[in-house]
Parts: sequence; structure tokens; C-alpha cells
Amino acid sequence: MFYLLGTDIGTSGTKTILMDTEGNLIAQDLQEYDVLTPRPLWAEQWPDVWLEAAKLSIKNTVKKANVPADKIRGIAISGLYGGSGIPLDENMEPVRPCMIWMDRRAEEETKWVLDTIGEEKLLDITHNGADPYYGFTKILWMKNNEPENWKKTKLFLPPNDYVIYKLTGNIAIDYSSAGNIGGIFDMNNRTWSKEMMDAMGIPMSMMPENIVESTDIIGGLTKEAASELGLSEGMPVIASGIDCGAANIGLGVFESGIYAAAIGTSMCAALISDKPIKGKNLIVWPYLYDAQRLSYYFAGGATAGAIVKWFRQTMCQFEVEAEKNGGENAYDVLNKQAAAIPVGSEGLIVLPYFMGERSPIWDSDAKGTMVGLTLAHTKAHIYRAFLEAVAFSLRDAMEATGENLGESIIIAGGVTKSKLWRQIFADVTGYSVVCPIHDVEANMGDVMLAGIGTGLLSYEDVKKWQVLDQKIMPDPQNHEKYNEYYRVYKSVYQNLKQDMKTLSRLSKI
Repeated sequence: MFYLLGTDIGTSGTKTILMDTEGNLIAQDLQEYDVLTPRPLWAEQWPDVWLEAAKLSIKNTVKKANVPADKIRGIAISGLYGGSGIPLDENMEPVRPCMIWMDRRAEEETKWVLDTIGEEKLLDITHNGADPYYGFTKILWMKNNEPENWKKTKLFLPPNDYVIYKLTGNIAIDYSSAGNIGGIFDMNNRTWSKEMMDAMGIPMSMMPENIVESTDIIGGLTKEAASELGLSEGMPVIASGIDCGAANIGLGVFESGIYAAAIGTSMCAALISDKPIKGKNLIVWPYLYDAQRLSYYFAGGATAGAIVKWFRQTMCQFEVEAEKNGGENAYDVLNKQAAAIPVGSEGLIVLPYFMGERSPIWDSDAKGTMVGLTLAHTKAHIYRAFLEAVAFSLRDAMEATGENLGESIIIAGGVTKSKLWRQIFADVTGYSVVCPIHDVEANMGDVMLAGIGTGLLSYEDVKKWQVLDQKIMPDPQNHEKYNEYYRVYKSVYQNLKQDMKTLSRLSKI
């Protein structure tokens, strides 16, 4: 029996799993960390935090598995969208923290791109617009605001590719990571756009020259890395790519026309398509499978699971302390309480825009909002309203993508642990929902990509792995009620949009 590793470097933690080539989960390990937010709407991380977490999670997983090192035949490493990418100097050392996807500081750079280059030109070449979300606007921010760091920077690498470099000594970037940088990647020709980079004053040399498929082997483990991780020198390290795309692979999505939402700290709700979808405020990049033909079109919440975690940390000290003292899991307690609350949380609406919002509304000034509070509302009402808000956000993303999404949607991530939340997603969207059996979506995709990249597995092999649970059907009556609440959800944002901008201005004074 042979084994494969899958490591996913996430926004708030890095997880590694080890599986055998028949799809059985053998061992796993998670290492958690925090995002740095030195100013409002800024979000960054020092890359060595990712590197050390990746190495420790791999090492611990290998130790837990207790299988011979020579039987472990490969590892694929996916990662969060690292925004600008890690700026590295001539010695491949980080110049500054990496500005990740959540960071919204590049407002002036976004305006400059739209005024100077124009959205139509961007869409024609890159199929993406301009927004502080994208890596290329963050790169321009660094160029404009940190000239000394700009002078030192020789190369930008995404988080997973930086870790791969540290483990193998080889430099590469996969198609999904390159495309997700946005305005400097030519989606028509699947390569860097010299025209766009020249227009923005970004040297071509700052981007990795070697763009690879997600199943490509970047290199073998160095002797030093292998010794540290408890693995064999030269073991293949496979590219993988953006973690939400890897999650789709782990869910068995290899064909056009399938809609899936990976919901963790954020939400990436995407349609995989071989046909262009333009003019719908979506984010697009080459998919991790068949990157020359398939594209990943997504919208979704910048703070999905993050707002529920925030609620737990700031509003639920009693439940958290009880859990620490051996009591029931705090989330389980909250879910039980919220399950007793009627659909719509008895007139309470939450807007989940706690860090601005990307697609489909593209508004850095959007704010987290609660509307409808009364003295009759309890903590359970508010918690349920938070769950419903993320479901409304998913429905908004689905509507932005268009019609013909099929009859079922796939939802993956930590949210699927909650039966209540699964049902809310089905009731709000009106679609039946299927979820993975194991909470290892991106990691599962990494294992699949590692198996295919090393030749131990074929696409036909991994398609046979049973990864999805039974469908959850929407309740027609609940769906009708949620239709009314969803209309309010949409109108509340439109009615408060200008006031949110004013609040942003006042908070900067």
C-alpha cells in the first residue's frame, strides 16, 4: 500500500492529511494562527508563520500515521489566495508581510487602474475587473507607498509556492494562483500580460516565469527538508493551487456546469465552466483541472465563517468557558439554541460585510449590520441571523453567476458540521445541498492531485472515491419565507450603502 499527503495553507490554519491510494484517511494535523490586522481593513501575514505551520503539520501527520516513509510517495500543497504574493528579495527572503486576499487598502490604486487603463480593457485581457481584493492592486499599493521595499523586491510568490520553494529549492506558480492575481494575467492566452504589466509599471521579472499545471511536480524534497519532516529525500512535491479550487477537486468536481461553495473563513462560491461568463462581477481564474479549458468563476463572502467565529469569541464567553471546562462544544450549544428560533430570526437581518465585500457587490465600505433588533431578541436569535446572513450571501453569489446551476449545489467547509446551517443553506437558496463526508476538502483535492501528478492515481480512480453525503432537501414553506427576508437583505444594503461610505470616511478622520 502506498500513501499520499495533502497540505492546505489556510487563512487561519494549516492542515495536512495522509491518505492511502484507495481514498482512506489515515492521519491528519492542524496548526492554527492569526491574521495580522495592523489597521482597519488591512490583513497580512509573515510567510514564516505559514512555513513553520506547514512543516509542523506535515511532520505531525507523518508521525501519527506511523507508516514507512518510503511508502509515502508524494505531497501536494495548496494555499489561501495570497493577494500580492510574498515579496522576496534577491536572497529569496521576505521583504515585508504578505498582503492577503482580505486586505482592502489599495483603493487609490484601484481607482487609478480604472481611470488609466479602463475596466473594458481589463475585462478583455484578464476577464477580471479592478478592486482592492486583487493582487495586482496590492502590488501597486506597495510600489506607491513603500518605495524602499519595492526596490528590494525581486519576486512575488503565493504562500503555497513559497513553502514549496523552501522544501524543494525550485520556483514555480500554478495557473490558478497566477490567474487570481488578476489584472496582469492574460486569461485568453493563459500567461502573464506584458501589455498590462508595462501599463502598470510592474516588471515581468517580478512574476515567476515557470507557470505549471496543478498536477505538475515542482521538485523533490531536499535532504534537509526530508529529514525535518520524517520523509524520504527526493519525494515529489506537486503544485496544487488556490485552496478553494483544491476543495472543488476534493469534492470530485472535474466537469463543466457544477456549482460548489467552499465556506471557511471566507466563502468562495463557484461555477466551473468551459464557457466564458463576462459582465457579472465575478472573479475568474484557470481551474486546477484542465487549466487550459476550464475556468473557475466565483463570488462569495469575504467574511463567512469569520463572522460566526467573531460572534462566538465576542458574545459567547459563557459557552466558551464552559467548553474549556469540559462542557459541550460552544458551537453545538449555540446551534441547538438557534434551531428553536423561527425562520428569519423573528425579523432580524444581518449583513455579513465585516471586512468590506468583494464579488458580487465590490464595496470596500460595506459594513457588518444588524437590522430589526428588539428587546425580545436573544443571543440565539442573533446567532441564527448570522447563519442566515451567510446563506443570503451564498444566494446573492449564485444569482450573480446566472442560471442553469442544476438542481443541487455542493457545500464544503467547517459550516457543514452544523446540521442546522446545512438546512438553512438549502431553505434560503431553494437548492438541494450535498456536503462531503469528511471535513478534508482542499486537503482531499491535494491528495488527488498528488496521486495524479505522481502517476499513482488517474482521474478515473479519484472520481470513484465516495466523498459526498446524502442530499438535504429545501423545505418549500421555509424557502417562501426566506424569499421575503432575502428581498429585505438586498434592500437594506442598497438603502444603507451611502451611509456606509460616510462611516468609512468619518472613521478615517
